[in-house]
Amino acid sequence: MVKVFIAPRRYVQGAGVLNDIGKYVAPLGKRVLVAWGPVVSGQFNDTVKKSFEENELVLIPFKFSGECDRGQIGLGVEKAKAENAEVIVGLGGGKAIDLAKAVALEVDAKLVTAPTIASNDAPTSAATVYYTEDGQFDGWAIWPRNPDLVLVDTEVIVAAPVRWLISGIGDGLATWFEAEAAYKGRRVALAGGVATQAALTLARLCYDTLMDYGVDAVRDCAEHVVTPAVDRVIEANTLLSGLGFESAGVAAAHAVGNGLTEFEECKPYSHGEKVAFGVATQLCLDEDIDPDERLAVFDFMVEVGLPVTLEDIGLGEISTAALKSFAEALCAPEQITHNHVFTVTPLDMYSAMVAADKLGRSLKAFAQ
Repeated sequence: MVKVFIAPRRYVQGAGVLNDIGKYVAPLGKRVLVAWGPVVSGQFNDTVKKSFEENELVLIPFKFSGECDRGQIGLGVEKAKAENAEVIVGLGGGKAIDLAKAVALEVDAKLVTAPTIASNDAPTSAATVYYTEDGQFDGWAIWPRNPDLVLVDTEVIVAAPVRWLISGIGDGLATWFEAEAAYKGRRVALAGGVATQAALTLARLCYDTLMDYGVDAVRDCAEHVVTPAVDRVIEANTLLSGLGFESAGVAAAHAVGNGLTEFEECKPYSHGEKVAFGVATQLCLDEDIDPDERLAVFDFMVEVGLPVTLEDIGLGEISTAALKSFAEALCAPEQITHNHVFTVTPLDMYSAMVAADKLGRSLKAFAQ
C-alpha cells in the first residue's frame, strides 16, 4: 500500500498581503501573466500593478471570460507563450485559479494562486476542474505539481459577499466525511496513493474548525471584519480542505455537487453550495454516520445558511423520475461515488437524496 501526500511549496495568509504580491512573486520570475476575470481585473489591477512595479516585475494581464473551459485555457497558453511568461498567477475565484494551473503546466511556468474569495479549496491543489462554456462540469485533470505559492489576503476575502465564505464552508465540510469514506476502503486519492495519517488529521481538523468557528465566522464576515474565527475558517476552507481532499480522497458529496451542474435550475448556485447538498446526501447514505453527528451537521448547515434541501438548490419541483435518473448517473462506473467501501446503488443514492431533503425541510421548519 503506497501512501502519498502533496502540498503547495509555500502558503501565505494574512491581512493586506495582496499589497505585497510583487515581493512574494519576485523570487519565482520576472515576467508574470496574471489570469483574472472581468470583475477581478477591474478591482485589483492598480494594486497588482503598483506592487509589480515596486519589485521590477513585468505584468502581463490575461482577462478571461470567467469560465474555466478548454477554449479559454488555450487562449491563456497562447498569451503566455507569446509573452514568454515565467510565472502564471491565478487571481480570483476557483475558476481563475484552475485556469492558471492548466496554463502554467502547459508552458512550464511557476504557478501562484491568489484567491479573492474563500469559496472553495482550489488554491492549494494540483487539480483543474474543467467546465463547458455554459458552466457544466466537464471532468478534471491532475497535474504533476502543486502551486509554488498560495497567497491569501484575509482583508480581500472579507470584503467579498459573505455568501462566498459560506460556500467554502460547504465545500470544506465534505473534506472529512469523504476522506474517512475513501480511507475505509483504502481508495487511491487524487495525490496518487492512499491517505497518510497527516492528510486524515488535516481533514478532521478542517471539520472541527468549521463546526467550532463557522457560525461566528459567518457573522463576522458579514460585517467585513477579520476576527480570529474568520481567520481560522478561511484557513480551513482554503488550506486544510485543499490538503485534505487531495491527499485523502473524495466520495459521494462531490459526486452529487459535480453532477448538479447539469441542471439548468442549479446554475445560480456555487460549487460549495451544490457540494453542501452532497454532504447532506452522504450523511444519509453512509450507515456508519452517528445519528447525533448527522443532526449536529444538519443543524449547523441550517444555521449558517447552507443548502440542505432540493429546493435550496433550485430543484424543489424535480420529479421522482428525474431524481431517479440523476441517482443512476451518479452510480456510473467512473463515478467517485464508488470510493465508498460499500456498494452504492442508484436506489441508495435516490433514497439518500430524498432522506436528506426530508430531514433538511424538517429542521428548517423547526428553526423558524
